[in-house]
Amino acid sequence: MSKLKFVENIKADLTADIVYMMCPMHLLKLQEMIKNVEPGQIVEIITDYDGALEDIPQWCEKNGHEFIGVEDDTDFFKFYIRRTK
Repeated sequence: MSKLKFVENIKADLTADIVYMMCPMHLLKLQEMIKNVEPGQIVEIITDYDGALEDIPQWCEKNGHEFIGVEDDTDFFKFYIRRTK
């Protein structure tokens, strides 16, 4: 299982705000977005779904992308993923 890394001030190449969307939208949107960036670029997912704290790092590990970390804001989380392939 991946360790959860907390980060700040990461610049994303592509962002999706999916606050208030139900599970599994965070994974479906991530899968769609990762296809729209080049290897090395960073995707940001903004969500209030706390299940994403486990799901997104596991998705990255399973799919071979780098989970950079999560920024914990007051009302939501910002997840940062780097496409590796």
